[in-house]
Amino acid sequence: MKIVNVALNSSPYKIIIGENTFKEISGQLKRLSLSPNAIIITNPIVGKLYQRTLVSALNKNNITAKVIQVPDGEKSKSLKYVQILLETIAEYDQLKNVFIIALGGGVIGDLAGFVAAIYKRGVDFVQVPTTLLAQIDSAIGGKVGVDLNIGKNLVGAFYQPKIVYSDVALLSSLNIRQIRNGLAEAIKYGIIYDSKFFKFIEQNYSLLLKKDLGTLLKVVHRCSQIKAEVVLADEKETKSIRTILNFGHTLGHAIEAAGKYKLYHHGEAIALGMRMAADLSLKKKLINSSQVQQINSLISNVGLPEKVKNIKVPQILKIMQYDKKFISGKNRFVLAEKIGKVRVVEALPIKMIEASIRKFMV
Repeated sequence: MKIVNVALNSSPYKIIIGENTFKEISGQLKRLSLSPNAIIITNPIVGKLYQRTLVSALNKNNITAKVIQVPDGEKSKSLKYVQILLETIAEYDQLKNVFIIALGGGVIGDLAGFVAAIYKRGVDFVQVPTTLLAQIDSAIGGKVGVDLNIGKNLVGAFYQPKIVYSDVALLSSLNIRQIRNGLAEAIKYGIIYDSKFFKFIEQNYSLLLKKDLGTLLKVVHRCSQIKAEVVLADEKETKSIRTILNFGHTLGHAIEAAGKYKLYHHGEAIALGMRMAADLSLKKKLINSSQVQQINSLISNVGLPEKVKNIKVPQILKIMQYDKKFISGKNRFVLAEKIGKVRVVEALPIKMIEASIRKFMV
């Protein structure tokens, strides 16, 4: 096992990363002195694969477990399902004092974490991410929330888990599209923070696509370290430090929402957003063209999209205006100075943004 400490003053926790360690989770939870009553929030696909093993492991350590399933997909990350979960948990939670386990990918983690943050003004919750994207990114850092029709993650909170438990063996069940989806965020970490890690992905992407567990463990570990360091420096995104994690996300989220969360998975949309952000960086003369080509080549080699299809530019521009990073009417973009270093830039000309979008449209 590898351990990454997220040493926040108010709510420190550990990220446990291992291979074939899923059955050992209940022992880790026992050490946290949590309630003996767990609510597991998952979806039918993940539930079929893993909920029986998790429930059995918990029961062996005298933790009862009630499983609640929500439909698979982004549609569950909504206020509708927040209310359904709250009502179901409240009905069950009579004299029990429950804690919540998020068993699934980013949607489940964000939804379950938000429910934990607001139920009884906050109950303990645990992240058990089952996708590559969740293990390297969304399960870490305490950003929880749901979408509105107009945009992604517009309702939410900062609420840290008690532990993040990542078993890379669970990634064996993922299809190639889901692996690529997670690798988009891994590439992002290399661009914003660590050029050596970017090089590692360049040299090992074929192994990652084959789901080589040893290589995946290295990626999950390094991404977890980077995310933890950034969160420690700026837990609630008040210093523009944590904002760097959003490289490619301003336009990526807009593409995702414009496609009604059906055309593109999160990582696919972020990959397109990173291409556009790299182009904007070049237009602003922050980065050289050879490094932009290096970024685009790796995104292509991994098998992520090269062009936006079936969405119009005005849709992307309209939704972009709801981006949470924008302040006092000024847009804010994370742009690359080189692979391994980025900066936050404000008030880019709308025509420049539109030109970079159009460059990657069919």
